[in-house]
Amino acid sequence: MLLSAWSDRLGLRAAGGAAGGSAVAAATMGDLPRWDLSDLYDDRDSERLRQDLAQAGSDAEAFARTWRGRLADVPAAELARAIAEYQRIDEILGRAASYAQLLFAADSSDPANGRFSQSVNERLTDISTHLLFFTLELNRIGEQEMQDRLADPALAPWTPFLRDLRVFRPHQLSDEVEQVLHEKSVTGATAWCRLFDETMSALRIPLDGHDLTVGEALNRLSDPDRALRARAAAAIGTVFGDNIRLFALITNTLAKDKAISDGLRHYPRSGSYRNRSNMVEDAVVDALVQAVTSDYPRLSHRYYALKAKWLGLDKLEHWDRNAPLPSADDRVIPWDEASRQVLGAYESFDPRMGAVARRFFDNAWIDAMPSPGKASGAFAHPTVPSAHPYLLLNYHGRTRDVMTLAHELGHGVHQVLAAPQGYLMSGTPLTLAETASVFGEMLTFRALLDAETDPVRRRIMLAGKVEDMLNTVVRQIAFYRFETLLHDERRTGELLPERIGALWRQVQAESLGPAFNFTPEYDVYWTYVPHFVHSPFYVYAYAFGDCLVNALYGVFQSGHPGFQDKYLDMLRAGGTRRHRELLAPFGLDAADPGFWRKGLDVIAGFIDELERA
Repeated sequence: MLLSAWSDRLGLRAAGGAAGGSAVAAATMGDLPRWDLSDLYDDRDSERLRQDLAQAGSDAEAFARTWRGRLADVPAAELARAIAEYQRIDEILGRAASYAQLLFAADSSDPANGRFSQSVNERLTDISTHLLFFTLELNRIGEQEMQDRLADPALAPWTPFLRDLRVFRPHQLSDEVEQVLHEKSVTGATAWCRLFDETMSALRIPLDGHDLTVGEALNRLSDPDRALRARAAAAIGTVFGDNIRLFALITNTLAKDKAISDGLRHYPRSGSYRNRSNMVEDAVVDALVQAVTSDYPRLSHRYYALKAKWLGLDKLEHWDRNAPLPSADDRVIPWDEASRQVLGAYESFDPRMGAVARRFFDNAWIDAMPSPGKASGAFAHPTVPSAHPYLLLNYHGRTRDVMTLAHELGHGVHQVLAAPQGYLMSGTPLTLAETASVFGEMLTFRALLDAETDPVRRRIMLAGKVEDMLNTVVRQIAFYRFETLLHDERRTGELLPERIGALWRQVQAESLGPAFNFTPEYDVYWTYVPHFVHSPFYVYAYAFGDCLVNALYGVFQSGHPGFQDKYLDMLRAGGTRRHRELLAPFGLDAADPGFWRKGLDVIAGFIDELERA
């Protein structure tokens, strides 16, 4: 857990990104919050940071001297003490890593931030090399012997940590190989990821006399002016196309790097490592993918046929996918209003959850101002339990931005509630990490929909929600299919940019359906999705979370007794329980073939309502 993960919304919505915005829009949106990272460290030259790294380095060396080679024989109580010390050191490293990541995300165009981030990563890798033996030796303890030790009350609280660690036991390599892979990561995958981030951040899209960031240009794809959307789409395609060889090289290199690692570790397929990390069985993911792909016709194909009719078009182009509908309210929603809407929804569900959510607004834990060099999209970063999460947004004042705020705030609330589990057990698998965020979106949407009495505005809101759900479920499963095809084919040789584009077009045509026509420049749009670079096979977790929440929300609406208490207990559990344990109190089971159908039926029901409108 050295480098804390976050949830990133880029790829889900066309809106968002590092955009300056017009002066009028900025004034209308009000004062947008900027975060204060001093709760982690004061600045790049922080004396506390220097001391933390020095102390962590010496503590890691002492830890190795004390425990290396001894874990097979120490009593349970001593092993518990060792794990607690390991967690303490690891959290120091996690705090430094979080600060470097957040600083870089806020402005990756500043070379000093890039240099600082790389320097911290290299230092953390050096220090953590002394700790690497620990998890390897833990996994070499025999299964029965480990179970015997876990019967001791001193070690029992660490059961979830050891359980999840030992999932990777069959795929563990020798200490020497693990150390080489660990030390070379800073010049391998991590370096390629940094190249992607800095390249994407530096790109400028020339449009109508202005040089836009990628985020600003993507935001134009949801503009009411169709001609502007078309020009933006062509400009984006041209710039991505001009850089396609670099992005193809990054993608090919990372896919090959992953294939080598997967081969050494004997993972059966490209997505297996991610599934193990998510503590979910391959068969459960397969059932989700099958359920969604087989439902393309009754979901996305049916909705986009409706949208083409509403827009008066025979065919939609890819730049029409997120176009606002006729009569859509295009007013700018001020930040204060958005905050009230989201907080009101959270507090109405449960005042306890609302109180946690309010802390993000009362403190400088949110960075919402779009700016050049800032990471596109949005994410929630948990940092470390001894601090607090931070939210990064690019707020443009649209309804979708309000939903993004509700989404990321859900992550933040989840991370705060789970923090008492400690650094090693507070984090959740990606499949469960999306639960609170999507549930927060649903609460906010339902509150706004229930308050709306105008039938036209209600239809617009419902259509917007359907589009968000399709982006979360259908689009992300299409992304997953694209990754699967790409990684599988990469095992037989490098893919030319044209071939990658063909795979992209194939899955987009399958998922979006016959209502769409795809122009050639869309073949390069795979390049901007950071999940493909940073977190291969991450994306199905969005669909998992959305379908799970749809089923969960149905239980809530049915008046399930004690729902709020059970829901908050689920969030407080962090990573200590698996999805089956967490869903059982609600009478749900993701392994049930009918489970995914319940979630997809919610989307289909919304489309039914739109067809009747």
